[in-house]
Amino acid sequence: MADNGKAEEKKKINVALQGGGSHGAFSWGVLDRLLEDGRLEIAAISGTSAGAMNAVALADGFVRGGTEGARERLEALWRSVARKGRFSPVQRAPWDVLWGNWSIENTPGYVWFDTMSRVFSPYVANPLGLNPLAEAVAHEIDFRNVRACKSMQLFISATNVETGQLRVFSDGEIDLDTVMASACLPQIFRAVEIDGVPYWDGGYGGNPALFPFFKAAESDDVLLVQINPVVREGTPKTANEIQNRVDEITFNAGLLREFRSIAFVKELIAADRLPHGEYRDIRMHRIDADDAFKDLSASSKVNAEWAFLEYLCDLGRTAASDWLETNYEAVGKSATLDLSGELDDGYKPVQGPVRTPKAGNRVREFLATRRKPAAVRRQA
Repeated sequence: MADNGKAEEKKKINVALQGGGSHGAFSWGVLDRLLEDGRLEIAAISGTSAGAMNAVALADGFVRGGTEGARERLEALWRSVARKGRFSPVQRAPWDVLWGNWSIENTPGYVWFDTMSRVFSPYVANPLGLNPLAEAVAHEIDFRNVRACKSMQLFISATNVETGQLRVFSDGEIDLDTVMASACLPQIFRAVEIDGVPYWDGGYGGNPALFPFFKAAESDDVLLVQINPVVREGTPKTANEIQNRVDEITFNAGLLREFRSIAFVKELIAADRLPHGEYRDIRMHRIDADDAFKDLSASSKVNAEWAFLEYLCDLGRTAASDWLETNYEAVGKSATLDLSGELDDGYKPVQGPVRTPKAGNRVREFLATRRKPAAVRRQA
């Protein structure tokens, strides 16, 4: 509330949500904290894969019951994912549970799952096309609400298998097939056909897509919720480490291209070579999970235990609290993500001073106290 007793006007912001399997529960936590805080209004949201799932849950919930409805729908979606995960052959081993290790790469179920996905096409390994994730989304999301949502614009990304081009679905086009196309990893699921065109995971073309904000959105502020690290120190040595790093580089390539585009336009605007009124001077912000996820292996992206999803949600809420404390005042005024830190040394965009905090005090304190799995406060 403002000092004069009147309700403080909300700041509009666009939110971009990366995909990353179960790690998308971190983004759930971020959204939950932003909604709880109430000072930001989401004008538009772009999501890929798990980010697309969060986006449609948010929109569905807003139509059902405003801010609290959105928070309830997000939690309901991830609870449903956890219930489906109970029947997965990929589970943590007893010793991993005992030692609080969320990664599962050394468990028999994961080794079998990984081997099958590398040797057999999903058209062979899963001839019936079963997809428990699709069942969870269909059960929890009313897509009539999603398409009717006027509170925010939605953009869902998928990759056209035939052309390799990114397709961005928006508003009235969004349904279950759209979301499942955005989350379709070709090693695991069959391509999702929409109007006769096959689609794979949107991460191959944009994880997530930022360009829809440039023309359609009401705000010049973009908050990226990033759950795939751009930088990972050290050289991968094992086969799994190499493949995981290749995947990270692949799924961040589109994002880095868009960073370069934004930086280039900012450079031209700053040099008065482009009129600001005709081109968007995008102010980038970011909440990332780099520090929070540094002890998690890529295998944990398929860990759908409720205790793990709740842990990631709590991490996301904590990271969002840190970000709000440090960066809220800058929204609408200046960027808090220095794009020059994301690009090669030969290209440094011109822009004002920015603050790009890593894990804040709350995240460090959270990690220090939650290295071991805490008792589950709510049962799935």
